[in-house]
This record gives sequence, structure tokens and C-alpha cells, in this order.
Amino acid sequence: MKIEFAPLSLPLQRRLQTASVVQWVFSFLGLAQCCVALFIGLLFTRFWLLSALYAAWWLTDREAPSRGGRRSQLLRNSIVWRYMRDYFPVTLVKTAELDPRQNYLMGFHPHGVLAVGAFLNFCTEASGFSTLFPGITPHLMMLSMWFRVPFLRDYLMAGGLVSSDKESASHVLQRPGGGNLLTIIVGGAQEALDARPGSYTLLLKNRKGFVRVAIEQGTPLVPTFSFGENDLFEQVSNPKGSWLRRLQHRLQQVMGVSLPLFHARGIFQYSFGLIPYRRPISTVVGKPIPVQKKYKPSEEEVDRVHQKYLEELCKLFEEHKAKYNVPEDSHLEFI
Repeated sequence: MKIEFAPLSLPLQRRLQTASVVQWVFSFLGLAQCCVALFIGLLFTRFWLLSALYAAWWLTDREAPSRGGRRSQLLRNSIVWRYMRDYFPVTLVKTAELDPRQNYLMGFHPHGVLAVGAFLNFCTEASGFSTLFPGITPHLMMLSMWFRVPFLRDYLMAGGLVSSDKESASHVLQRPGGGNLLTIIVGGAQEALDARPGSYTLLLKNRKGFVRVAIEQGTPLVPTFSFGENDLFEQVSNPKGSWLRRLQHRLQQVMGVSLPLFHARGIFQYSFGLIPYRRPISTVVGKPIPVQKKYKPSEEEVDRVHQKYLEELCKLFEEHKAKYNVPEDSHLEFI
């Protein structure tokens, strides 16, 4: 006998979607502090042994984030991510096939405030990555400092996140047999300071490290643009040269992360809060750019491949912008 459940009502679906986004935003903003507090707090209780054992295991496992991480399909397939996907909604768009016998290095643009598109598309199965790209295992790079936080590091690795250092990139891209996709949000946290609706400014002009890694490994580059990524939040005005921008840059140098002052809607009202707007995100994956392997490429060779990458990224943006309501006179700006 087959039991069929009645579909959820639209109001309930919207509440669940909002709840999924709320938990993700606040876990993103406060999970690190909670994990540290839990780890230290347990040391002063009768459960101190839990923190002691975790610390011992942590030491033996400290290289895991640079060795491809440790993903959990259970977490990646959680229904929570599907509700979060439908909140915006988020869509992953394929424009070319990726050969599962080959490894790839993907450049993701733009960072946005919280990199929502990168997380949902490559750290979860909410948008159907494995269906669109069968045989490909995605990895997303994240600042190494986050993998030093107890408990949080395991949560991050479960989604397919790996540390953003050259050793980590080389480990993924050198895996025999192919089928690995390493995604780098090239603009990084600094690019988040320019993330606001209608902005198409990318911190990419002098970011060439990922190109050098691709040449050294002989790995094709895959340009990817996430339309709508910058439209989720408003940001306090911080033009270059302003006291706020200088302060944000200084804090980034000290802390390693940028601190954009952003706002959007609230949980129960739509005028002000930290919950992103319900605006669609369409992440368009471009066709691979072949790269010839060379152990020590010259600056000229790196510049040539980098220029090719910029051209292909611009082409991808121009070909698809009309579908996602980008004004005809809007173009990518590289800084």
C-alpha cells in the first residue's frame, strides 16, 4: 500500500524556505564563535574529556582540509538546502559538457556578500550538480583560517569545502583518473566590499595565481558567472578612498576577512534586516578553456592565459545577460 502525503501549502513552503535561509545566514555569521565557545566551555564541565579527545583527534587530522576534505552525502543532500534554493530561487546552468576523465579549475564570479550561489551549487546537491555534471566531484575553496575552528571545520569539509592554499589546490587537481572540479571565488572576501545591486565590478585584473596553478597542473579553466549574486543585499556606501573603505581594508589585513556593512529584509518584515532579498540567482557555467601544462610558466605565458580567461568570461556574461534582466549597457569591469 502506497502512502501519499498532501503537498505543503504555499504559505508553509515559504515559511520553511525563509527558515532555511535564516538558519544558514546566522550559522554563517555566528557558528564559528559558538563552536569555539562550546569547545572551551566543555573543558570546564564534567564533559571535559570530549574536548580533550577532539583536540587529540584534531591534531592527527589537521591536514585533512588540504587533502581534499571529507564530504558527507547525507549533509549535501539535506532537504534544508532545497528549501533554501527555492527561497531565491537558485539555478545552475550548464553551457558545455565537462569530461569526467579530466580535472578542472573553475573561477567563480562575483563573490557577492555571502557567496550564496557558490555554496548552494557546489557544496550541496540542491541545484542538481551531480545530475548536470555526472562523474564530476565539486570542491569549493575557503579561507584556511576557518578550518582552525573546532567542530566548524568538520561541518565545512562535509559540504566539500577545502582550504584555499596552493597545496590544497594541487592535491585536488593532481588526483588521478580525473572527475574533480576545484572552484575558486577569485575576487575573494575583498570583492565583497563592492557587492551591491547592479554592480558588475570584479577584482580580477591582477588576480593571476589561479591561472598559474592551472598552467602548472595543465588543468582547463572554467569561467563561471553567477547572475543575481550581488542583488541579495544592500551595502552601506563605501567608495574607494572613504574612511569606511580604508577601515574595512585595514581590518581585512589584520583579520583576513572583509567586513561589508550589509542589510536587506527582516524575518517578519521587509524593510530592514540581515536576511537576503528573494531575488533569483542563476549560476552559468562556461565552457572549459584548454591550458597547456608547464611546470614553471613565464609571466608572459600567465598573462596570455589570463587575458584569454577575461575574454571568455566577458563573452559568457554578454551572451547570457539579457536572459537575466541585466541592462544592455551594463558590462563587466575588472579592477
